[in-house]
Amino acid sequence: MRSIRILSLALIPALAAAPAFAQDTTDAGTAAGKRFAVVGSYTHLDPQSDAAPGLTVDGGAAPTISASWYATDNFAVELWGAADKFNHRVRADGVGKIGTVEQQPLALSGQWHFGQAGNVFRPFVGVGYYESNFSNEDISGGGDHVGLETAKGAIGTVGVDMNINETWFARTDVRYMHSRPEVRVAGEGTGQDLKLDPWTVGIGLGARF
Repeated sequence: MRSIRILSLALIPALAAAPAFAQDTTDAGTAAGKRFAVVGSYTHLDPQSDAAPGLTVDGGAAPTISASWYATDNFAVELWGAADKFNHRVRADGVGKIGTVEQQPLALSGQWHFGQAGNVFRPFVGVGYYESNFSNEDISGGGDHVGLETAKGAIGTVGVDMNINETWFARTDVRYMHSRPEVRVAGEGTGQDLKLDPWTVGIGLGARF
């Protein structure tokens, strides 16, 4: 979780500096009129440290990809998801590792991109809905299989794009997912939820067309 906080704090100066850089634009309108964008990123997902009393779910990293359609130069609809599964180690206090679990989130969000399309730096914010499927649960319980219900709920995004030219741009983003999947034993619900609520930090490269 400490790494997420450090990277999140590192993003704040970039967002604060973006308006100051707004005057440093590429040729006027170079990115305007391009309505589609794809971004490939390397993303770290870190759940809350207190998933349940005495239980910790460690963070994991995976490649992610997003595709966006820009209704205007400022408003976009983004489909974002993991291209591979995030793998998490599950630890219990006083015991250590008790197993692993994988998840693969997928989200649909609306985003607002500040400034003009040709600005060098363009901060953005977004909000939407996501679902994350858990699989390959291997959690030792000395008996029936322990699994997690699919997590679903709200996702929030803040990030900044840096235009390289009219086609290519670099991106850094931070996302938060409200995640409270129910613990299931032998396929049956237990009424106990895990408080995962993960943050993600991604760094990637995108293209517009």
